[in-house]
Amino acid sequence: MAGDLPDYYFRVRENGAFVFRVDTENRQRRIDMDQIAVVNTRNGQIKPHGDRELSKEDLNIIKEWMDERIELLAARDIDDIHRAVDYLNQTTHWAQSRATDEQLDNVTDALLLAMHDLRTVLVRKKADRLLKDE
Repeated sequence: MAGDLPDYYFRVRENGAFVFRVDTENRQRRIDMDQIAVVNTRNGQIKPHGDRELSKEDLNIIKEWMDERIELLAARDIDDIHRAVDYLNQTTHWAQSRATDEQLDNVTDALLLAMHDLRTVLVRKKADRLLKDE
């Protein structure tokens, strides 16, 4: 098992990760994880942990992880939006076919305001893109 472990471990947090170097080559044959850095994917910062200096290999691996993480999060964002479209369609079907008057009274104003806000933003952004293309 120890031979299959990666050399680095990234403990993901909201806007980045804590970076650990994984060591299995010790006398006790146990897994040691030594924190070497903290990374922020929002601003691209890589901060060495404590008074540690990161090697070129450390930096390359961290930057590669950051690029992959940013790409993954962007893909998840788009997937979430596609799910939201599906959910809006399901909500429409629910409102039309199964919702009681009491249930509709409970959600109608919130849904109308949210949809109006979304429509306003989408229309403005589309107009901006069309004007930019001209």
